[in-house]
Amino acid sequence: MKGLFKSKPRTPADVVRQTREILVFLDLHSGSRGGDAKREEKMAELSKNIRELKCILYGNGESEPVTEACAQLTQEFFRENTLRLLIICLPKLNLETRKDATQVVANLQRQQVSSKIAASEYLESNKDLLDTLISGYENMDIALHYGAMLRECIRHQSIARYVLESDHMKKFFDYIQLPNFDIASDASATFKELLTRHKATVAEFLSRNYDWFFSEFNSRLLSSTNYITKRQAIKLLGDMLLDRSNSTVMMRYVSSKDNLMILMNLLRDSSKNIQIEAFHVFKLFAANKNKTTEIANILVTNRSKLLRFFAGFKIDKEDEQFEADKEQVIKEISAL
Repeated sequence: MKGLFKSKPRTPADVVRQTREILVFLDLHSGSRGGDAKREEKMAELSKNIRELKCILYGNGESEPVTEACAQLTQEFFRENTLRLLIICLPKLNLETRKDATQVVANLQRQQVSSKIAASEYLESNKDLLDTLISGYENMDIALHYGAMLRECIRHQSIARYVLESDHMKKFFDYIQLPNFDIASDASATFKELLTRHKATVAEFLSRNYDWFFSEFNSRLLSSTNYITKRQAIKLLGDMLLDRSNSTVMMRYVSSKDNLMILMNLLRDSSKNIQIEAFHVFKLFAANKNKTTEIANILVTNRSKLLRFFAGFKIDKEDEQFEADKEQVIKEISAL
């Protein structure tokens, strides 16, 4: 008789609804100590559901994801507050389920419903969720999961703009220097994404926030005693200044004698890698046809030292572009 009453297979929307119901239960009973057996049962069910959501979105290894199923799942997911509940309840989940949930949230940032990115629209109306994700860097247990979710969310330009314009940007200077290497690296990856992905938004942010941003950047990152922090910072500075969208900011940066002194000190760093990254920024000062008097004076005063340094400045592998840039810098300094 069993065969006559087979349960109807769940649709993607059913899986989302059942996931949401369990998350609501967990959220409501977050402080309760009683009913542990029921709670454990719900947790096991939730893990299974989130794993199923992941399979629908990514495929299961044997079959590719089905577009219609993904669209149904996405529509139901953002119809109500499932994303909010999942983010809030993430610290209560076990490690494997957190990983699955992070992958589900990441995938949903790219899913379209009726030619629109549903996640972007939802996040625009629920920007406080970004505050929750960013402050996750202060909690070791969830920092990497929230960090991965955050990087996917800032794929949307309006969301990246919200983060850039918020007070959270100042916190990244702390997060990048956290003692936990993995969390500091994750925060650094998010910081880089914020400052390089959406060109026009980044250019606007840097122009408006030039003074405080580069003051922090120079004093806390470029002057850090931590090798990795310093190397990543000088590389990022080069990426930002060499981007055409930031040409106005670049001209302002290379007109500052304080910035030039920092770069000249980095050229003398004990690490060859930092020297090379510093060179890519220093060459912008040398190549600037409209050098301020202060900049020209500093370069003239240090001309013999700089020329001697560049004469012996080599990199391990042959690089025609590097050699051409170096020749140009030598020519510019010699001609002053």
